Amino acid sequence: MPDQIPMQRERPTTRKPQMDRSNRPGTSSYSISSSTIMPEIGKESITGMLANRVRAQVSNKNLHEKPGWLVAFFGLLGVALICCCVYGIIRKLFAKRRHGEKNKNTGKLGGFGGLFGGGSKVATGPMDAIDGILGGGVANKFGADMENLGANMEQNEKEQAGQKEELNLGRIQYKLDYDFQQGQLAVTVIQAENLPGMDMSGTSDPYVKLYLLPEKKKKVETKVHRKTLNPVFNETFIFKVPFNELPSKTLVFSIYDFDRFSKHDQIGQVILPLGKIDLGQVIEEWKDIQPPPDDKEAEKNLGDICFSLRYVPTAGKLTVVVLEAKNLKKMDVGGLSDPYVKIVLMQGGKRLKKKKTSIKKCTLNPYYNESFSFEVPFEQIQKVMLLITVMDYDKLGSNDAIGRVLLGCAATGAELRHWMDMLASPRRPIAQWHTLQPIEDDEKPKENGTAD
Repeated sequence: MPDQIPMQRERPTTRKPQMDRSNRPGTSSYSISSSTIMPEIGKESITGMLANRVRAQVSNKNLHEKPGWLVAFFGLLGVALICCCVYGIIRKLFAKRRHGEKNKNTGKLGGFGGLFGGGSKVATGPMDAIDGILGGGVANKFGADMENLGANMEQNEKEQAGQKEELNLGRIQYKLDYDFQQGQLAVTVIQAENLPGMDMSGTSDPYVKLYLLPEKKKKVETKVHRKTLNPVFNETFIFKVPFNELPSKTLVFSIYDFDRFSKHDQIGQVILPLGKIDLGQVIEEWKDIQPPPDDKEAEKNLGDICFSLRYVPTAGKLTVVVLEAKNLKKMDVGGLSDPYVKIVLMQGGKRLKKKKTSIKKCTLNPYYNESFSFEVPFEQIQKVMLLITVMDYDKLGSNDAIGRVLLGCAATGAELRHWMDMLASPRRPIAQWHTLQPIEDDEKPKENGTAD
């Protein structure tokens, strides 16, 4: 019957439920679901990733921030170095200025002082200028340090100058005795002591040269004392000086170190204006030796010449070897000379024989090494004189004399000593340097433009 036939129900198409193992006998009651496992794993991984990203960002930030700190550090270091340099430059510029010296440039730096709090004060010195720029309160300590440093520098300079002035050249003892009836001054060189060592051995070969200024015509010399710094001379020299001329005369003691093969070195000098000395009584005293004159005297220097003398008594032969000259006076417009040497043998004021060297062009230090011989019998050797003159050759005009040296038994000073050394050492050449002496206008030789 239709009414009795049961109708079939449609089964819903639903997903088969998972077995609940809790209902199965003999099994533990637990349930596993994919929906519960996956979300937990995702949280842990996302948290780790976020942590790593944070660490990376922090690391990158630190890496980017380190160079900024380095730049700031080196910038501060550079500023400090610049400040030190500026301080050093300012100290060097103003350290040698005297304390309280006023600056000539006024007014300009005072305006800057008004801008920086120093007021409109006019800058009158280095410290005022710094105060005007930096402000008085800022620069006070700095200025005080600078002034102290300047004072110390000035004191050091004074001490160094004092040490130079206190340079010990020794001292000399002399005696002055003026004869009013005869009108002559007797000068006795007694001794010297504590002279400086001029030779490599630490000693000197001192002698004293005396002359009167201003004419400087008569020069006398003591004997040379070998290898000593405390020579005892005890030599007396007579100068003809009328009483009315005493105020205008000056006595000069020049102390030299003798050197046979080079120019004699001047140790020092003592200058005595006779007008300031009471010659009414005998004067005996010590005087400190002063440094030699400066280069102004060198302008009057005519030069030096070196030659050797040799005499053979048995043959009656006098040989002169002109070796060289140096530092000759400039005679030409170009500042040079064309020097040659003329040698004249004289007796009783008459010329017996004359010889000349070759001409050396455009030089003030000629080298010759030329030999000349003269026949002089032994009985005449003490009567002859040898005049050696350095001439400047001029092709168009007359030849001018530069300077001369006069030797012989009637000579004086180094020239006489050289001549006597030659006689004391027969057959042996004796070489020595001589300083050229000026020639008076009335005795200057004039020659035409030839040296032959």
